[in-house]
Amino acid sequence: MNTTKQTALVTGANKGIGFETARQLAQQGFTVWLGCRHQERGEAAAKELAHEGDVRFVSLDVTDAESVSAAAVHIGDETGALDVLVNNAGVAIGEGEGLPSTVRLETIQHTFDVNFYGALRVTQAFLPLVQKAPAGRIVNVSSTMGSITTLVSPGNPLGQFPSFAYPTSKTLLNALTGWFAVELADTPIKINSVCPGYNATDLNNNLGTQHPSEGAKVVVRAATLPADGPSGSFFDVNGPLGW
Repeated sequence: MNTTKQTALVTGANKGIGFETARQLAQQGFTVWLGCRHQERGEAAAKELAHEGDVRFVSLDVTDAESVSAAAVHIGDETGALDVLVNNAGVAIGEGEGLPSTVRLETIQHTFDVNFYGALRVTQAFLPLVQKAPAGRIVNVSSTMGSITTLVSPGNPLGQFPSFAYPTSKTLLNALTGWFAVELADTPIKINSVCPGYNATDLNNNLGTQHPSEGAKVVVRAATLPADGPSGSFFDVNGPLGW
């Protein structure tokens, strides 16, 4: 069934930044697919946002190829195209984290499976639907913690942060953004990485300094870029960031 209403998919959208991104896109009139691997949590989140607009739950586990494929088929059957894809789903694992010399390989593998391979898996599956939209937008929710420029800057505190897996997964996600931007350069599609800032979410045990609704604003900005907006860029609320 085709529709002229703009559609968006937000992964990991049952809470945190993804939830607030879904809310703000629904408020702008999008039909929003709220991707979540847990049916009860996803349906509850979609129900909570029902008063904001057209928000629909879709079962989606970014680490499961069959789940991703089934979600793509379902959304394709329902809407025919996808105007916005937001790769928001992510994890940060405390146990086994550490600097490169001490981090557990299992921690790296699990983190990458969600934060990098998950985003790649979803983008590959949904790209045909994004290509059917008049001017598709893909947003990869990244972090300045993945910025190598920031990492090696003199006096950078991230260099002593006892974590390797999470930041490196975001470095790879940024590389994914750049490669897709080059591949899609001759199309109307724009793809960018954004850093939403330090938000109070489950990912950081709610230690962040701002509400996720603030972080979601830069995600929504990237999702609704005009035709003359950037592609293959990395930015936050204040502007461009170093790769």
